Amino acid sequence: MALGYSRRTGELPLEVTGFVGRSAELDRIRELLARARLVTLVGPGGVGKSRLALRAALTLKGSYADGIVLAELSSLHDPELLPQAVASALGLAEQSGRVLLDVVMEHLQERRLLLVLDTCEHHLDACAFLADLLLREAPGVTLLATSRQPLDVPGEHTLHVPPLAYDDAATLFEQRAAAVVPGFRINAGNHQDVLALCRRLDCIPLAIELATVRLRAIPLDQLTARLEHRFRVLTGGRRSAALPRHQTLRTAIDWSHDLCSAEERLLWARLSVFAGPFDLAAVEEVCSGAGLPREEIIEHLIGLVDKSVVLRVLDGDDGSRYRLLDTIREYGADRCAALGGEQERCRARHRTHYLARVQHFYETVLTSEQVPLYWELYRDLADLRSALDYSLSRPDGIRPGLEMAARLWPFWVTAGLSKEGRYWLGKGIDADPEPCRERALAMLWRSLLALVQGDLEPALAGFEATREVAGQAGSELDLALATGYTGGVRWLLGDPETGQRLLDEALARQHRINDRLSLVVFHYQKGYMHAVLRDSAAAVEECEKALLLLGDESGECIIKGQILVIEAMAAWGRGEPAECVALARSGLHRSREVHEMFGAANSLELLAWGAAELASPRRAAWLLGAAGALWRKVGSPMMGATVYLDDHARVESAVRAELGEEEFARLFAQGAELPLDRAVELALVDTDTPAVPLPRQSVPPPGDTLTRRERQVAALVSEGLTNREISEQLVISKRTADAHVEHILAKLGFSSRAQIAALAGQSEEPGAAGDGTAQAPPE
Repeated sequence: MALGYSRRTGELPLEVTGFVGRSAELDRIRELLARARLVTLVGPGGVGKSRLALRAALTLKGSYADGIVLAELSSLHDPELLPQAVASALGLAEQSGRVLLDVVMEHLQERRLLLVLDTCEHHLDACAFLADLLLREAPGVTLLATSRQPLDVPGEHTLHVPPLAYDDAATLFEQRAAAVVPGFRINAGNHQDVLALCRRLDCIPLAIELATVRLRAIPLDQLTARLEHRFRVLTGGRRSAALPRHQTLRTAIDWSHDLCSAEERLLWARLSVFAGPFDLAAVEEVCSGAGLPREEIIEHLIGLVDKSVVLRVLDGDDGSRYRLLDTIREYGADRCAALGGEQERCRARHRTHYLARVQHFYETVLTSEQVPLYWELYRDLADLRSALDYSLSRPDGIRPGLEMAARLWPFWVTAGLSKEGRYWLGKGIDADPEPCRERALAMLWRSLLALVQGDLEPALAGFEATREVAGQAGSELDLALATGYTGGVRWLLGDPETGQRLLDEALARQHRINDRLSLVVFHYQKGYMHAVLRDSAAAVEECEKALLLLGDESGECIIKGQILVIEAMAAWGRGEPAECVALARSGLHRSREVHEMFGAANSLELLAWGAAELASPRRAAWLLGAAGALWRKVGSPMMGATVYLDDHARVESAVRAELGEEEFARLFAQGAELPLDRAVELALVDTDTPAVPLPRQSVPPPGDTLTRRERQVAALVSEGLTNREISEQLVISKRTADAHVEHILAKLGFSSRAQIAALAGQSEEPGAAGDGTAQAPPE
């Protein structure tokens, strides 16, 4: 935020507006400054780096014998003038015949002070040179810098400055709004509008402050509604702003844009087609082309990361995923739209890329790649939605969009997003009435998703319509599957003769086609039908056929988990509650790999029934609550099968009678409030009450979780080496060393290098790496 006020140059300004939040960041800055001499606050424009640095400096008054000096560099246009700016902040006059930098260094050599270098990004090389010189020749000087990218000098510690937390953003809005509209307060009537506005502005302080200025002319509810056109709404206001870059949000982002090379600007524009976090492979596929050769993408992406335009996020297995703040993305989209056809080309390539990812997932869904590819799709969900929206809104994109939405059916079911899957499939089906393979495919899997949610009548109508369209389109596989599902639903609805005939016809078609995935699906879902009909022997037989097709070594997880649940249902139908519990627990173990909600709901339901039969009514009560909460997300309990709904009612009534209404309601409510992960963990340890904490698990030794290279880096961290020193010793780039340290912190759940050093020291043993490499000596 702006630091320009009427005061002596170099003096810390008084705060004329309230400071909100940032307690964790302030603690971290003080911690870093206590043990490091260069700390750089890094983040995008408008996120509040300068204001945070100012507040941190104010809290440290009295900690440095010669005080704290602020050098504001935002108005500096020539890097050659950096020594003059610092000298002016220090109150030094030029001396005839002497180089001003020498005067500055001589002055600082014997002093102990904190020098704040605010806004270093425009003259990064000059600031880096000065910082490096001060660290080597002025041992009493500590530097606190703000920049949109690191200075990248030895001894530098960086702290990423994120947007405000939602509550803090709302508080900031309230404070600033009260200055514009006297008496403004957040209350029950405007609370949701304030949160929506802050969320839409990414909780970026500068954007929020600019928004409040418009309250002079626009009521809050209208301002919130108009934020889709944010750059137009937020122009103007605050004509007395201290620094030109804080005049408008557009100015703040323009400033970052001007820092970029022509290639970085083009990449920024193309990256705006990504709706969520993305990886390097996606960037190379979508953004390469005229002006950006594929092999140069990574160089320019790194440049944008360094300038804090692109944020690096640690939510992938290797930590190499990136994202744009929404504000930055919309700016890039405006630039992209102005490039004449560029945006359309990028969106088409974006759709093609994610369609290929979906196709790859579908083709490998029965292999060991299933789980990692599922999580990749889950992380890409925002971009899957964006690709579907783009495709299904264009006449030439409807059929690719239908195929994409249909091939995602295992994902929709596993992620508990059956309703969303039905939405996308329905949107495409309604847009293209012509019989074709893609339409038949979409109708088939929309009907399956309805079946999963327990909507038997719509499912049956959909399967029957699919048979007609698949026959017209010549889609034999879809016709076979639709015939089988029609038979299964008719059987469930009380017509076993028609059901058996259609199932036999479907199986004959399936064997002629010999599609492995379809045969697996046919057998295990037929097993589910038999379990619902209480034919336990037939259910187990169909499950065994599916398992035989899958093979012991396939590495498949999702379907095997569902098969275990079907076998648990069969055990329940045989009157074997202990076997039912054992199989349901095994199924829950499998579903945990992918947080599979449908299988988890079935498992929790069966575990509740088993607990009731095995004289554990308290456990049964909270498990019923947890299962009920999941069923509300994924559909009707046990697909709406009457026999199982009757069992549910009987079990619940018995548990309620044994515990009493009050105790049952308390435990049921506790179970219903549990997050899925917590409910699964508690169910797997057979706890009788969800209020009991799970046993703490100790942090594993580094060798159990880190790669060989990461163990080497951890050992060097324990010796006190900086990232640059580590890079020199291991002969790798500093950026690679930075990445390794970040990965280690993320894997171990740590927040500081000191924790790495402590753990590495505790677990260090000769030959512990087990890879024949020499071990670093203990700390």
